[in-house]
Amino acid sequence: MKNRRDFIKLSALGGVAVLTNSCLTSTNENKIRQTSQKKIIKPIVISTWNHGMEANVSAWKILSKGGSSLDAVEAGVRVTESDPNNSSVGLGGLPDRDGFVTLDACIMNHENECGAVAFLQDIENPISVARKVMEDTQHVLLVGKGAKQFAIEKGFKETNLLTEKAKIAWEKWKEQSKYQPVINSENHDTIGLLALDENGNLSGACTTSGMAYKLHGRVGDSPIIGAGLFVDNEVGAACATGMGEAVIRIAGTAIVVELMRNGMSPYEACKEAVARIVKKHKNLTNLQVGFLALNKYGEHGGYSVYKGFNYALQTKTQTKMIDAKFNRK
Repeated sequence: MKNRRDFIKLSALGGVAVLTNSCLTSTNENKIRQTSQKKIIKPIVISTWNHGMEANVSAWKILSKGGSSLDAVEAGVRVTESDPNNSSVGLGGLPDRDGFVTLDACIMNHENECGAVAFLQDIENPISVARKVMEDTQHVLLVGKGAKQFAIEKGFKETNLLTEKAKIAWEKWKEQSKYQPVINSENHDTIGLLALDENGNLSGACTTSGMAYKLHGRVGDSPIIGAGLFVDNEVGAACATGMGEAVIRIAGTAIVVELMRNGMSPYEACKEAVARIVKKHKNLTNLQVGFLALNKYGEHGGYSVYKGFNYALQTKTQTKMIDAKFNRK
């Protein structure tokens, strides 16, 4: 039989438990209440680097008329893919060390449907091929000759992607054939674009010609769902730019979205993902990575390993470039 002292102890512990549960319930209810009271900024589109400004213009034409985020992200990055003056995406992209321009891209909508192509040659707009993979097949990723064959069957035209400017740069590079990544070269790289439409739906797109003078056959993070791009309509979306191998090693954009799910802001989530990259790599020389994120409320943020990463923003009231904060100069 329990004595009076034991009874008092149990009563006290029970009281603490009730109080703790009450406090936790109250805290959770406050969080839910605060979240439900947030004003949602929509539509909104954000994209990586200076070339994101032009991409945003095309995306905004769709979003401002009540169009879908999926149509917007595809239209936006197609602008960059078709710009012969951009040497890191699509037409005009710098080739691999063997002189071939190979393209990677992926797209993802609010229903977690996604499509991607990698090591695709002679097709100007890989993002549109990626969308066809998503919508017309049961697959997510097609690569190489198979991706090109699929594109041709879907009506895409073959295009010589190696411009004269890119060819001259490649021939000059061959004089030394030294591979050395350059941080923020000409302030452009992969373009990642994220959008939230009037219906509250998120989509994202990511496309690149990859590292200049890479090994023939190399594929980076851009066509990989959860690395170069990830979208979860309950939470938010994220994209990545920079050294793809580093992004793949931490499943970068999936991590960013999960961090947002657990309560971090887009900025905080991007910062934490960069911190993980810094921690996981002993040598950070020329290892630039930037993350960009957008949540369900239209809140956005970016962060990079080194100084120099920026992103373009377009809303009903703002059109501007934003310099992302960074881990080191």
